[in-house]
Amino acid sequence: EWQNVVTLGSFSNMVRYSHPFICTLSQVKSYSTNVQKEGQGSQTLRVEKVPSFDETAENIGAELKAPLIKQEPLQVRVKAVLKKREYGPKYTQNNFITGVRAINEFCLKSSDLDQLRKIRRRSPHEDTESFTVYLRSDVEAKSLEVWGSPEALAREKKLRKEAEIEYRERLFRNQKILREYRDFLGNTKPRSRTTSVFFKGPGKVVMVAICINGLNCFFKFLAWIYTGSASMFSEAIHSLSDTCNQGLLAVGISKSVQTPDPTHPYGFSNMRYIASLISGVGIFMMGAGLSWYHGIMGLLNPQPMESLLWAYCILAGSLASEGATLLVAVNELRRSARAKGMSFYKYVMESRDPSTNVILLEDTAAVLGVTIAATCMGLTSITGNPLYDSLGSLGVGTLLGMVSAFLIYTNTEALLGRSIQPEQVQRLTELLENDPSVRAIHDVKATDLGLGKVRFKAEVDFDGRVVTRSYLEKQDFDQMLQEIQEVKTPEELETFMLKHGENIIDTLGAEVDRLEKELKKRNPEVRHVDLEI
Repeated sequence: EWQNVVTLGSFSNMVRYSHPFICTLSQVKSYSTNVQKEGQGSQTLRVEKVPSFDETAENIGAELKAPLIKQEPLQVRVKAVLKKREYGPKYTQNNFITGVRAINEFCLKSSDLDQLRKIRRRSPHEDTESFTVYLRSDVEAKSLEVWGSPEALAREKKLRKEAEIEYRERLFRNQKILREYRDFLGNTKPRSRTTSVFFKGPGKVVMVAICINGLNCFFKFLAWIYTGSASMFSEAIHSLSDTCNQGLLAVGISKSVQTPDPTHPYGFSNMRYIASLISGVGIFMMGAGLSWYHGIMGLLNPQPMESLLWAYCILAGSLASEGATLLVAVNELRRSARAKGMSFYKYVMESRDPSTNVILLEDTAAVLGVTIAATCMGLTSITGNPLYDSLGSLGVGTLLGMVSAFLIYTNTEALLGRSIQPEQVQRLTELLENDPSVRAIHDVKATDLGLGKVRFKAEVDFDGRVVTRSYLEKQDFDQMLQEIQEVKTPEELETFMLKHGENIIDTLGAEVDRLEKELKKRNPEVRHVDLEI
C-alpha cells in the first residue's frame, strides 16, 4: 500500500489508495498557511509545486529501488538502578565479634586470631575509645580450619562446657573450705565494702536500732513475765518484731551494695525496698497480729496483775532509748532530703530511703506505743480494772497495723518503678534539646533504681545535616572532590556512597556516646542512659 500525505496548515490527512497513482493534471498546486507571532501577526502564502506525471513515475521508480523506510539510529537512555539485595532471615557475614567471644564461642587460641584481619572500631565502653574486632566469617572459617568440621567443633564446645561446670563446682567447694578456714583462724583481710556500709548513713541507723530494740525486747519480756500485763506483752512483741525486721533491713543493705553481675546487670539496689516490704508484712503479722490476739484474750478473760512499778521503769527506759533512735533516724532523713533538694515530708512519703524510713516509722510507733501502754497501765493501777490494759494492747496493735500498711504501700510503689522528680526530667530533657545535633526528644522515661541511681531513656530525633557536617569537618575536601571526580560508573558511585555512608553512621553512634557521657557528667545520679535513634 502507499500513502499520499497532503499537508494543510498543521493537520495531516492520510488517504489510502489500492490502485496505482494516476494524475491527469499536469500541475497541481497546494496552498498552506503559516501564522507567525510577530507584532499583530502575519500570514504568508507558501506555494509548492507538485511533480508532473512523468516526474512522479521516475520518482516512484527510484523509491522502489531504495528502502521503503529510511531508518535513523535510535538512541535509548537506560536508567541505572542498584539491584536490591536479598539477605535472607539470617545474615552474619558482615558481623563483628570481639577476640574474647571468638576464643570462647569458636574454641580458638589467641595465636589463631593473629592470622586474621583486625579491624578497629568505636568502643561501646566508657573507659576506651576504640577496640579491635574480627569479622565473624573469618573467625568461622578459621575455626573450621582448626577443628576440621562443624561436628568436631560442636564436640569441643560440649567438652569445654562440661569442664566449666566442673570448675564452678570445684570453685564453690573451695570457697566453702576457705570460709571455714577463716572462721577457724580469724579473718585478717581488710574490712570489706559490705561491712563499711554499716558505719555510715542508713546502715549506721539500722545497727543502732538493732542494738537498742534488742535490749528493749529483753527487758520488756522480763517485765511481762513479772507483771502479766497485756500491754507489756504487746510492747515486748513490738520490740521483738522491730529487732527482727531491722535485722532483715541489714541483710537488704548489705545485699544492695553488691557489684552487678551478668544475671543482675542493673545491680541489687532494689533489695532495700524488698527488705522493707517484707519488714512491713512482718510487722503486720507478728506485731499487730499478736497484740490484737493478746488484747482480745485479755478482754475475754481478764486476769489480775501484780505490781506495775518495774513495768513503769522499763517503759521509761524504753521511751528514752526509742526516742534516741528516732532522733538518729530523723537527722539522717533530713540530711538525705536536703541533699536531694526535697522537703522532709515529701522524702518520707515517697520512701526515697526505705531502710531509714522503716526505722523512723517503727521508732515513732514505738514511742507512741510506750505512751499508750503506760497510759492504759496507769488507768488499770488507779481503777484496778484490767480491761484498760487489754484496750492498750489493742491500741498498740492498731498502731502497728497502720505502720505496716504504710510501709507495704510505699515500698510496693517503689518496686513497681517510680519516676524521678519532674524538675529533674525537665533538666535532662533540656540538656538534650539544647544540643545542635538533636531536633526533638520523645517518649522520655526516667526511673529511680534506688540508692540515688537513675535510669534515663528517650527517643531522639537527630538532625542528619548536623551529623553529616560534623563528619565532613574531619575530612580532606580536596581528596573527597578528587574521589567524586573519579566516579564514572554506577559501581564506582556505589563504592563511594557505601564508604562515606558507613562513616556517617559511625559518626552518629559517636554523637550518641557523647550525649550519654554529657548526661552522666552533669547529672551524677544518672547511671544508665538509653538513647534510641
